Amino acid sequence: MVREQYVTTTQDSSVPAPVPDSIYKIGIYGWRKRCLYLFVLLLIIILTVNFALTIWILRVMWLNTEGMGHLKVTAEGVRLEDGKSEFLFPLYAQEIHSRVDSSLLVHSSENVTLNARNENNDVTGSLSVGPDVAQGNAPNFVISSNTKTLFSADDKEVVVGTDTLRVTGPEGALFEHSVETPLLRAEPFKDLRLESPTRSLSMDAPKGVFVKALAGNIEAASNMDLLLHSSEGLVILDAETVRLPSLPLGHGGVSGNAQVLYEVCVCPSGKLFLSKAGVTSMCNESQEC
Repeated sequence: MVREQYVTTTQDSSVPAPVPDSIYKIGIYGWRKRCLYLFVLLLIIILTVNFALTIWILRVMWLNTEGMGHLKVTAEGVRLEDGKSEFLFPLYAQEIHSRVDSSLLVHSSENVTLNARNENNDVTGSLSVGPDVAQGNAPNFVISSNTKTLFSADDKEVVVGTDTLRVTGPEGALFEHSVETPLLRAEPFKDLRLESPTRSLSMDAPKGVFVKALAGNIEAASNMDLLLHSSEGLVILDAETVRLPSLPLGHGGVSGNAQVLYEVCVCPSGKLFLSKAGVTSMCNESQEC
């Protein structure tokens, strides 16, 4: 408290007259003081709770000067030393590598989608692996090794660059259009079968078509005609025995031998038939042509 004394004078006398003392109180008292103490106490409690929560978050998240737990922040990027990482939202990264002693596993309860974007943020290629289907969209699809391209595909052609393309399905391979290959071969001890159920089957090569069976037969079956045509060369049947068991038998001619023998006759149209052999040819007497 501060005590102040004021001195006044009258008109008739120059002697100052004493003035009653006035006492003023400076400070916070009463309910204001109690509210101030309560507010300070509340601030101390809030600071203590925040400090405790900060310490708890640091302990739970394993935050340190190098990163967060097993997640280390280096000059090359972010490195996960051990454990698994889970992303709740899209992940944008330039490169993703696994550890040297383990493989890279990408797992999702729904699907995994990888997108490649250009500088305009347009998707140029994507790969989506779902529970029922794996789908990829890109102008070109290429699988390559360190030395050569193993498989490539675009909207014009599909190229298989391996030395051997093996089809192991029980129904074989179905091609809706043409196939170009230097060699078509079956697996050991299995048959090679080329079939066109409702259309024609054509094999073309500029320098010839070579068909060979090392330990079995070669069969060509047709519901209608089977044509062997050579535009400039010959059709050669080179074998120890050539058999035509289903040739028609001509009606003309009488064999002059006790043992029934036959001769093969050829019509001008190219038709072959059998005729009983005699001293002279009996083909002219037959009516098969």
